[in-house]
Order: sequence, then C-alpha cells, then structure tokens
Amino acid sequence: MGPPGASRRTSAAPAGGRPLPRTSAALDLRHALRDWLARYAPTGVVAVALSGGADSLALTAAALAEAEVVDALIVDHGLQTGSDRVAAEAAAAAESLGCRAVRVLPVEVGDDGGLEAAARQARYAALDEAREGLPVLLGHTLDDQAETVLLGLARGSGARSIRGMAEFSDPWGRPLLRVRREATRQLCADLGLHPYEDPHNRATEFTRVRLRTEVLPQLEEVLGGGVATALARTAEQLREDGDVLDMLAGQLLDTATDGPELSIETLTTAPAALRRRAIRAWLLAGGAKALTDKHLRAVDALVTDWRGQGGVAVGGGKPGIRLVATREHGKLTLRFAR
Repeated sequence: MGPPGASRRTSAAPAGGRPLPRTSAALDLRHALRDWLARYAPTGVVAVALSGGADSLALTAAALAEAEVVDALIVDHGLQTGSDRVAAEAAAAAESLGCRAVRVLPVEVGDDGGLEAAARQARYAALDEAREGLPVLLGHTLDDQAETVLLGLARGSGARSIRGMAEFSDPWGRPLLRVRREATRQLCADLGLHPYEDPHNRATEFTRVRLRTEVLPQLEEVLGGGVATALARTAEQLREDGDVLDMLAGQLLDTATDGPELSIETLTTAPAALRRRAIRAWLLAGGAKALTDKHLRAVDALVTDWRGQGGVAVGGGKPGIRLVATREHGKLTLRFAR
C-alpha cells in the first residue's frame, strides 16, 4: 500500500519500453544503466523516482531499455500551484515510455530544517513506503555529484563530507553518477520528450543553485575545464578509500567494545583515522545526532589528551537532558545527564 491519496495506474505498453535511438547520449545512459543493474539489481526489476525533469525522464527511458521491469514513482510535493498537473504529465510520460506501473504520491511537506530538507524528507519517506521492496533509481548525475563535493568542502568535515553520493545505498540507486547532465537533456530531445523545468532550479536563494549556475561555470573557466569531472572522480576515489577505512574501524570498534562502553587502552593504540571512525560509529549507535567534527575531536581528546576534562555533549538528548560522552575508569561511556 502507498501513502494516502496515492494513485495507481498500470501501463498497457509492452515490456522493454520505447526503443532508444543510437545517439551518443542514449549510449552513455544505456551503458551506465547496464553496468549498475549488473552490480546492484541483477533481477532487473526496479522503480524509478520520476519528477518529470530531464534527468529522471532520461533515466526512466534508459532503465526501460536495460531493465526487465520498471515502475515509476512520482512525488507531488504540493509546493507550487499546478504541481498536480506536473505530476500527471510525468505519469503520462512514464506510461508512454512503457513503465509497468505508475504511481503518483501526494505528500505534505513540513518545515523542519528548512524547505529543502523538509521536502527531501517527505519525498524519501513516500518513495520508501511505495517502492514495494524494489530498489529506487534516482536521477543524480555527475554534475550533481560535483555540486555535492563542493558543498562538502565548504562544511570542512573531512574526507567523509566530500565522498559525495554512493551509487547504491540500499534502497537508493544512482546509476548516472558518471553521466553528464547535458546527456540527459540530449536524450530527452532525441526522444521528443518535454521535461518539466522546476523554477526552484533557478532560484538563487538556494545554495546549490548558485553553485550550479555561478560557481562551477566560473571554476571551469578559470581552471580550463574538466572541474566537474575531476570533483566527481575525487569523490569516487575517496569513497573507495573510506569504505576500506570504515571496515577496519568496524574491526577496531568490535575489539574496543566492552558492553556499552569502549576501552580507552584499545583506542589509544589505534591510528587516528581508525580511532575517530570507530568513535563516530559508537556515538551514532548510542543515539548521537548531527555530529560535527568539533564533537568528534572533543570526544577523541578524552582518549588521547586526557587532562581531567568533563564530558562532551553530542546531541541526541531530550528537553532538559543531554547525551554526554565521558571518560570513567579507563572507559568511554555515553549516558543522559541533566
């Protein structure tokens, strides 16, 4: 069952969808989908999050050319006048392309964390509820990855913040992270599709929009091109390295764990990169929220620079009660304190 108000329609189009032209854009997307499906969804049955924009329309067309079965999930955020019409047009496009089933998912967007964050939270919750166990393909491209890396650099939270988006983080799949945005637009043109142009994508009050329209073009001009590709490649390399470090940090965490506490002696002898990753995982598992580099380094100092300092509040508490990491009797502990 989908969220309340969701509609379901089954397409009469044959499996396999509309044939794609043998253009460079079509080949780029087909190769990307073929590679992703082989690694992450060998059954070939997937859902696509379709907004009606060029990226998700092109993704849907390419998925239909490579996957066995494709369902389309369309989230109507209701944030703009006529959003229901945009959703209906996206649904019609999905049916004409050959999706097995099409669902429109109306959602209510709150205000927690700002409009962008609230809309994202509502969207992912609706997609997760409606996907019926299938992986959900998202239309993020190489250009989106480059923007994500730049945002991570601005946060300054280390390699983790510039690892970008993963190709697959169950149930979310991103097959187009090596495909340029211009290729998705070109494929839509090749197919005679008319993507929806979201006015939010031109609203300069959003940081990501200014990165896309101002910062990245200027970097490309100053540095002689290839910046977006280089940023995406850097993210991929850092993610590969980070996965190995996370695995080793998990082993360290297992060794250091003593019930709900961590052994200071075990942590002290570990390299900083592994120790901080292990501490981070322990804090998150204990309920810590919105961890920053400052939090992590302060807790790490309880291990490596112990001078009798007090505990470190790490977020995740309740009204009037803090979640605090402290050092006691050679152990790191995590508890609620007033």
